[in-house]
Amino acid sequence: MQRRRFTEEIKQQVVREAKETHNSALVARNHDLSPSQVAKWVRETDFPMPKGIPLTKESKELAKENIMLKKLLAEKELQNAILQDLLKKTTKR
Repeated sequence: MQRRRFTEEIKQQVVREAKETHNSALVARNHDLSPSQVAKWVRETDFPMPKGIPLTKESKELAKENIMLKKLLAEKELQNAILQDLLKKTTKR
């Protein structure tokens, strides 16, 4: 059996559907894919691996932790900005 190659557009569409439905098995069935392949594509979009770094178990864990911390920092910065705006509005009165 020959391996199939998928374009980035197809992968993005499948990942989008899987995230919207929260059911990668159903999306896989609809696109004639294996559920593990869909889950892998979703995981890769959630935690993209940096290019040029040798993939060891430790480097994968560090990259995932780095991405998680960046998301957490972005959330905290957004909360901080919202609170600063609220503080400006309340002190003007």
